[in-house]
Amino acid sequence: MISQTPGGRLSPAEITGVVALALSAVLFVACPLWAAIPLGVFVILCCIAPFLPRWGFFLPIISRGSRSSGWVALSFDDGPSPTTTPLLLDLLERYSLQATFFVNGVKAERHPQLIDEIVRRGHTIGNHSWDHDYFLMLRSIKDLHRDIRKTQNILKKHTASPRYFRPPVGITGPRLAPVLAAEGMITITYSRRALDRGNRNTANLAAKILGRLQPGDIIMLHDLPVYHPEQEQSWRKELHALFAALAEKNSVVPLEQLISAIPVDAGKDYR
Repeated sequence: MISQTPGGRLSPAEITGVVALALSAVLFVACPLWAAIPLGVFVILCCIAPFLPRWGFFLPIISRGSRSSGWVALSFDDGPSPTTTPLLLDLLERYSLQATFFVNGVKAERHPQLIDEIVRRGHTIGNHSWDHDYFLMLRSIKDLHRDIRKTQNILKKHTASPRYFRPPVGITGPRLAPVLAAEGMITITYSRRALDRGNRNTANLAAKILGRLQPGDIIMLHDLPVYHPEQEQSWRKELHALFAALAEKNSVVPLEQLISAIPVDAGKDYR
């Protein structure tokens, strides 16, 4: 089982920080101004890393499964929604596909019957923060932990305590690792998306996913009403086309099954 609890290797961020300090100390002897270069590079990396959903700079991130498995997994973010969740559940059942729904705590509290229905139909629930705050990773550890635990407490009323956390917009930070370790959770992002901007741009959604799909991909879509109501019918057609193609390939498996094929070494803990 893949874990992100403390007690393993240093994170790339910690290693890079140590190397940057060592280089700065050496360069300072030759020229004090040069000493700022490695530290500056480290700061730039720390600023860029949070916005790269597949880069485990601060903590281990699972963004895909093993290519050799031949499988892919489906996931939906930002629900549940009374408008779209029932539609997605019906389509998934029609094509015999399973998915993971990364839900927001505030919406889960508002629509508990939808969480129950997701679970009843055999899908997995993941934690997607309380209210999808884009600046969640800038909060203190205490506030970050409160946000994730509050969502966990709501979801545990309907299913086993979720093990998967997907940060809003895939943004991570150095404070996330200890919080997830305390909750016994792991970070799951994605490797394939349609760049639909929260169902604002659903044109050619199926082609965008299928055209680049590779074994091991974690597909990310949205459980949200379309931004432009006139696009609802075309969005439904895109979902039908996507699900039909995935069902024909018979390659969709539950997320847990997909990531279980990852070599154990890929999930070693960071301190």
